[in-house]
Amino acid sequence: MRVLLWHVHGSWTTAFVQGEHEYLVPVLPDRPADGRGRAQTWDWPASVRELGPAELRRAFDDEGVDAVVLQRPHEARLLREWTGRRAGRDVPTVYLEHDAPGGPAAATRHPLADVDVAAEGHVPIVHVTQFNALMWDTGPARTAVIEHGIPDPGHRYTGERERVAAVVNEPVRRWRAAGTDVLLQVARQAPAEVYGMGTALLAEHLSPLGPTAAGAADRLYDLPQAELHDRLAGARVYLHPYRWTSLGLALLEAMALGLPVLALPVTAAYAAVPPEAGVLSADPDELAAVARRWLADPSEAAAHGKVAREHVLTHYPLDRFLDRWTTLLTQEVSP
Repeated sequence: MRVLLWHVHGSWTTAFVQGEHEYLVPVLPDRPADGRGRAQTWDWPASVRELGPAELRRAFDDEGVDAVVLQRPHEARLLREWTGRRAGRDVPTVYLEHDAPGGPAAATRHPLADVDVAAEGHVPIVHVTQFNALMWDTGPARTAVIEHGIPDPGHRYTGERERVAAVVNEPVRRWRAAGTDVLLQVARQAPAEVYGMGTALLAEHLSPLGPTAAGAADRLYDLPQAELHDRLAGARVYLHPYRWTSLGLALLEAMALGLPVLALPVTAAYAAVPPEAGVLSADPDELAAVARRWLADPSEAAAHGKVAREHVLTHYPLDRFLDRWTTLLTQEVSP
């Protein structure tokens, strides 16, 4: 199949494009959010082609595109403007929802819940966790759940550094949702490393919290994925501080590397982190206490990390993820 999708979520797309299909990703000058093209920091296969709007229209006209995966509401408009096709009417389309609802937790209406099928066509909504499917109000729209699958990065864990590592993109802008305050509370009590986009902005919030947290200001990194995996594998513990997120792929990747996990017991974390793989607690001080214990006991940390890796490889395998997406897209193309 030939599938069009925008490069929105790097880790998810890295897994998705490992399938057997041809993938078209829009590209624009300077690679803004609506035209990032191929990943610059992930290793994507040759089956991923980046095309500008004019090239996309020719691809639809001359080669044909079998299916479209939308991930943001305005992409339906871009599809119509760039190719002349209407999502779900002129080309089979699904909408992938990465996130839990951002408004009132149990009452937020999904942007595609009330699409005029007669005018625009049928676009089912695909969630990445059962929790998301439960929380979004999708009205009469048809929904499905395809949970994450990740490429196995290999067991790289050494735990050589007595550090708690966390991956939080834009930790200042996404403060409470990302649990940045939780991260800072743990960093006040245990040495921490923070990775992700926009982490430099966190430095000014660390120094007032005391010498332990201030030390983390010298350990703020924004790294390509391959480098990130190698760096994470050297930390003793992984902290997933998010209050309100779908299910961070960085969490699953850290577990696959073999890191033991500390996280809040919210959203889909209960399914992703079994008790043998780590500790879930709503008390940041408890998370910090466990972190200190694991920093002092590398064998206990490694034992939890071993289970974490086994759990991820069993419950989030890449081949099952790709098979489910192929089945779904095939059904939409040939209902």
